[in-house]
Amino acid sequence: MLYRLSRFLRDHYVIWQNLLTWGGKKKEKPGNGQQFSNTIKSLPHFSVSPLSSSFKFQLTPQALLSLCLLGAEFTRSSMARNKEKLVLLLDVGPSMHSVLPEVEKVCSMLVEKKLIFRKNDEVGVVVFGTEETNNDLTKEVGGYDHIVVLEDIKVVDGDLIDTLQKLPRGTVDGDFLDAIVVGMDMLIKKYKDIHKGKKRLCLITNAVHPIKDSLEGTKEDQVETIAAQMTAQGMKMESVVVRGRLSQDANKRIMDENDRLLSIFSKQTLTRTVYVDSPTSLLGALKTRRITPVTVFRGDLELSPDMKIKVWVYKRTQEEKFPTLKKYSEKAPQTNKFATHQVKVDYEYKTVDGASKVVPPEQRIKGYRYGPQVVPISAAEWDAVKFKPEKGVKLLGFTDASNIMRHYYMKDVYLFIAEPGNTRAILSVSAIARAMKEMNKVAILRCVWRQGQQNVVLGVLTPNISQNDKLPDSFYFNVLPFIEDVREYQFPSFNSFPVSWQPNEQQQKAADELVQMLNLAPSGKEEALLPDYTPNPVLERFYRHLELKSKQPDAAVPPLDGTLKRITEPDPELFFENKSVIDALRKHFELKENPKLKKSARRLLREKPSGSNDEDGDADVSDAQAVNSIEKALVVKIEKIGDLTPVQDFEVILSRRDSPEWVGKAIKEMRDKILGLLSDSHEGDNHLIAVECIAALRKGCILEQEPEPYNNFLRYLNLYCQQKGMSNFWQLLASRKLTLVSKSEAADSDVTDNEARRFFVKTEPKPKD
Repeated sequence: MLYRLSRFLRDHYVIWQNLLTWGGKKKEKPGNGQQFSNTIKSLPHFSVSPLSSSFKFQLTPQALLSLCLLGAEFTRSSMARNKEKLVLLLDVGPSMHSVLPEVEKVCSMLVEKKLIFRKNDEVGVVVFGTEETNNDLTKEVGGYDHIVVLEDIKVVDGDLIDTLQKLPRGTVDGDFLDAIVVGMDMLIKKYKDIHKGKKRLCLITNAVHPIKDSLEGTKEDQVETIAAQMTAQGMKMESVVVRGRLSQDANKRIMDENDRLLSIFSKQTLTRTVYVDSPTSLLGALKTRRITPVTVFRGDLELSPDMKIKVWVYKRTQEEKFPTLKKYSEKAPQTNKFATHQVKVDYEYKTVDGASKVVPPEQRIKGYRYGPQVVPISAAEWDAVKFKPEKGVKLLGFTDASNIMRHYYMKDVYLFIAEPGNTRAILSVSAIARAMKEMNKVAILRCVWRQGQQNVVLGVLTPNISQNDKLPDSFYFNVLPFIEDVREYQFPSFNSFPVSWQPNEQQQKAADELVQMLNLAPSGKEEALLPDYTPNPVLERFYRHLELKSKQPDAAVPPLDGTLKRITEPDPELFFENKSVIDALRKHFELKENPKLKKSARRLLREKPSGSNDEDGDADVSDAQAVNSIEKALVVKIEKIGDLTPVQDFEVILSRRDSPEWVGKAIKEMRDKILGLLSDSHEGDNHLIAVECIAALRKGCILEQEPEPYNNFLRYLNLYCQQKGMSNFWQLLASRKLTLVSKSEAADSDVTDNEARRFFVKTEPKPKD
């Protein structure tokens, strides 16, 4: 019993934190710690006396039990303060029926994520536009018809998901303002005036139907009264308005009036209003997971030793990853209510000899390979060699914005803001940001976010001039690479290609029409796939499957949802409507079918049906072995130009990018191969092959922008043909127009177009006597 209670006590770290506060570690603010210690000392069978920085306890089982219960109460009160209280207000009227399946998905997804990340949050569900009426205000004061409370506010659970996945289909037009009042009434009755800032309403409607007239004053007066009460109660609201193609037949005057009323909430309360016009944007419009912003850095932006600005730094973007999957075991006794079922992994290191003796930690040391040897480095040496820069953010200088290429940006984006409430810091940040914007400059910073950080970050600070009068100016910060982080790829510029390789007027027009057809932001319409409204389809699918597995452990992975598929694949309707554009592109460009590669042995074996007979199995294995042998042959990298396919071998070697030396090696070997073909030729039997090799060499040198090796080789080949009397071969080259590479084909060439045209005329070799 005592063991279980001690485990319970250890888990409640809040107790120990408060004990440390009371014991003198944080004497400047006794606060809750002093209150907590006084409560402890008042418990029966319990005494505590501070001894410098340690404590002396005299515990009995009764006192230990009382302490655990007290700690649990402190933990519950702390968790209650962080819980979100949310009421969903969902329009289920006839005009919303076409989009209700997407509303069900996004709302159930919201609860699913809460079950993973915020399982203590509380959610209620209200629908309006129903034939029925069921809410407290109707019973108490009358009115508020066609509004039903589907779920009272409660801690999220699986039943709530089931409710949201089967929303009723209403038969009347709903009043979203009445629904807001009903939702506010639910929050006020349950939480009174506490938990300010944690209470939230979420309204999803198309707002195409008029709201009822007010008995006193105008509709605007009614909305302002509700907004004032919402602010007094510390409530937030999120309004998702479904428009676009989903409300084409609606009355524009009514929609404009409702938009004006919703804008009052945005101006006078903490309300975020979002307009969406597609099922995909609806999925992302509702923030299904709220992450509390945490500062990465708080301190001085040091412009010089004598000039510093107080700033706070937040992460503006960060990749959302899968939730951490932990190892669990079912071997714990079912009667053990305190069992966590978590698996603890221990590692042992043993010697490689036959004894397999366990090596203790003090006899182990890390080593790093340096050439043929391994250099041992102890933990103390490793700690000493670590770079330990001083915490701070320092300005190194300014540069033109054009000097920072987009591909230099690395990792996440940070947001620099002036310290909230610091007027001088806000003015300083705004002045510098506006000066940088006017001069088209960016700043280069050296950043060490925390003490003990083992690396220094260099980055670019870009001004962000606010368009909102309520928000001050700020900066965006992007990490820049060091030389070790940059990857070089040797690809020639498209602008350096010869004119014959550039698209003609018809091809360019066909390409322009394709780009215009696939424009994600057509005129007069909302831009598609905006990052702010586009959910990650991989994560969304995972959360849905997790919810399904919680109810059906043997459930198979469902196919990708149609709405999510629109994020990962082109719109088939759009391609069908613009088939003529696709056909024009096919017509003006030479298209070749990409041959399908045979399946690898691994895929053949993996896709073999489990119920197949032995004969089929033998056939599959033999096929797999055959394909496997082909794969092995293809995997071998070509490093030398052979005799059978010299042109193909040259192109393969030239295309290798694992070392910059391959280009020069390919050119040299192709020159040697050409000379070898000419020297071994008998009555010109190798001339055609040699010409093909020269053509491939010329093309490769243009692609790699290496004109000098080809031009020098062609001049040498001219002298070689004159000495050997190969006038026929030289005429064959001239007929193929394999002349010098001119400056119009490669920028580094020193040959003009006129010199290239006259090359064969001036240097025709004489026939051998």
